[in-house]
Amino acid sequence: MITNNLLGRSSDTEVSKEQLIADFKVVVADAEALIKATANQSGETLVNLRNKAESSLAVAKAKIAEAQDTVVEKGKAAAKVTDEYVHENPWRAIGVAAGVGLVVGLLIGRR
Repeated sequence: MITNNLLGRSSDTEVSKEQLIADFKVVVADAEALIKATANQSGETLVNLRNKAESSLAVAKAKIAEAQDTVVEKGKAAAKVTDEYVHENPWRAIGVAAGVGLVVGLLIGRR
């Protein structure tokens, strides 16, 4: 049976989404600061801003990789649970698939 944990939003997912958005905002802010600095200044300030932007980008890339791994794991788990359910209840799965096909066919036929 498919659990709410696989399909629903957990508090960890919500927190990680918010953190990812915050990290991207930091990257954008650093990039804007770098662009402004290159227009008027050079030297040590430019190097410091460039280093800060590079480190922020590295953190954001790491967070994206973590989020991607989590999504892939949850997708595999959902596929496994679905596969087990279909094998345990083949006629019920066939009925659901036929019903969905009928509804989709009716909707397409109306156009």
